Amino acid sequence: MRNFFFLVVLFFVCQWLLKKLRRANERAQQGEAQAGARPAGGATAGGANGAHHARNGNGAAHGAPQLADPLIRCAQCGVHTPRSESIVVAGERFCCADHARHFASRPAGRDAR
Repeated sequence: MRNFFFLVVLFFVCQWLLKKLRRANERAQQGEAQAGARPAGGATAGGANGAHHARNGNGAAHGAPQLADPLIRCAQCGVHTPRSESIVVAGERFCCADHARHFASRPAGRDAR
């Protein structure tokens, strides 16, 4: 009797876990569809286009999290800005054009005291 009860409880626990996994998978697919990350052709999970669904346009695994744009420290003020929004002058990165101009107008070399 104890084994039967254990099997019934185990069955319900497995069903509960599977339901949670399915819901998480559906949420992830809905998030990708809203972000436009779905591949062309309308491939669905478990469909015939499994190989097409496994990779996105840049070759990364479709389920892998996307890395955020790294933050770069401004050489003038120290504020961190995304790398894609930073301005590069003479190998240094800046948060805005004003700081880049200020850096470029500074005297360089031996007379910079």
